[in-house]
Amino acid sequence: MPLHIDHLTRRAFLRHTAFASAATAALSARSWAQVAGANSDVRVAVVGLNGRGRSHLASLSKVAGVRVVALCDADSAVLAKTKATLGADVRTFVDLRELLAAPGIDAITIATPNHLHALQAIWAVQAGKDVYVEKPVSHSVWEGRQLVTAAAKHNRVVQCGTQIRSGEGLQEAVAWVRAGNLGKVTASRGFCYKRRDTIGKTEGAQPVPASVNYDLWCGPAPMADLRRKRLHYDWHWLHVTGNGDVGNQGIHQMDVARWFLGEAGLPRRTLSVGGRLGYIDDGDTPNTQVVIHDYASAPLIFEVRGLPAKAGAAVAAADGDEAGAVAANAAAANAKSRKGGGGGGAMDNYRGVAVGNVVDCEGGSVVTTNYFTATAYDRAGKVVKEFKGSDRHMQNFIDVVRSRKTAQLYGPILEGHVSSALCHLGNISHVLGRAAAPAALSEKIKGDAPLAEAVGRMTQHLALNRVDLAKTPLTLGVPLTLAPGKEAFTGEFAKEASPLLTRPYRAPFIVPDLSGKGALASS
Repeated sequence: MPLHIDHLTRRAFLRHTAFASAATAALSARSWAQVAGANSDVRVAVVGLNGRGRSHLASLSKVAGVRVVALCDADSAVLAKTKATLGADVRTFVDLRELLAAPGIDAITIATPNHLHALQAIWAVQAGKDVYVEKPVSHSVWEGRQLVTAAAKHNRVVQCGTQIRSGEGLQEAVAWVRAGNLGKVTASRGFCYKRRDTIGKTEGAQPVPASVNYDLWCGPAPMADLRRKRLHYDWHWLHVTGNGDVGNQGIHQMDVARWFLGEAGLPRRTLSVGGRLGYIDDGDTPNTQVVIHDYASAPLIFEVRGLPAKAGAAVAAADGDEAGAVAANAAAANAKSRKGGGGGGAMDNYRGVAVGNVVDCEGGSVVTTNYFTATAYDRAGKVVKEFKGSDRHMQNFIDVVRSRKTAQLYGPILEGHVSSALCHLGNISHVLGRAAAPAALSEKIKGDAPLAEAVGRMTQHLALNRVDLAKTPLTLGVPLTLAPGKEAFTGEFAKEASPLLTRPYRAPFIVPDLSGKGALASS
């Protein structure tokens, strides 16, 4: 039977947390070796057991000196299924607060939905745990900053799941480019051309699986009726719980793009152009989008395409009628077997890249087509240098848990926060935007050559998918201006955009204000 919140009151949890925080302060002055012995096992709990949570378990199984001692998931069916693969000694929890109050746990890894990441990580560091938290580390800019503050305040190791940073090949490639071997970077691009089928269109509230503690699953988000067919995974495609592919796959590519630029903070300006096109369903995040971040060094451009390279026979049979095309596309997509939100159909690529990065420089470019390799080309397209590596992210986390040398983290929480914030900025621009007819859109963006070029290719892609932009236009986001050196908006749209730097929280799942400055505002 699932445990519910009233089995552990918030007061009891805070009492446990206060005790744990005091203990953490006392322990932080001593090394891991003094506390548990340099060769002792690191006892880990995995929180969130679908998708990335299973990957965490697989990665942890390969790290010497690690024991998975606990599991946590708001879905008791998923919890039981996972426990059966690990053995009777592993403890299980539905409520994370009970897990954090339990003894014998040194660190947790978090792979829950995005809207829970920051709060759960903050609770964990307050309880004296080290944390590996999946990307994006937050659901909003403000709560990401609170997590950074919490990690420093409680002297905890917090690693962001931006595992590309752990590959020695990419580390070498970044250092090589930043040393000027190809001249100045002129544009740093990221791509997510990954098939995303419709999640379907439902009518009315849908049943929540009986095995799910929906109160805990919703956490900080409103506990509203379920308005989609599938609770798990498809939360990515609603702003209230997910961040679309900008914040799903996109954080990896924007993190890499920013890494190559060597930019430590947020851009000067951000603008999004995109929409949810090609089908009508219960999702509200873009499946087609271009986000441009204006950095002083060079533009960072990220593109999302969830539709295939061109429409299939079912859509073509609609004879140019967009309503028919949308219905046919949805019917064809629903007829396919979907696993993890993907779908069939060949995808576009940009210079050979479907999911990856292209870093253009004065003297050539660097291209990545997977997480851990890169190839450098000169201006004539000749291979200059190749870089290869592997995923060492979880090993690095455990190594630093032991050493306490947080400067050695491959995915430090501050870097994870900044790259997560890039996702949020793109979504804020989109949410505040308005539909723009093709001619008006072209006129508005013609002065920004990199953006106009990317949007031009995007409109050609949509035409091949029988999307009539005169009938279902793209959304031109509002141009956001960032106050220099701050995580705050300034300028024309600051008043509308500033409230979206945070969110209303549902008690008792409230991200604490650890900065003492309140929610971010315009300047």
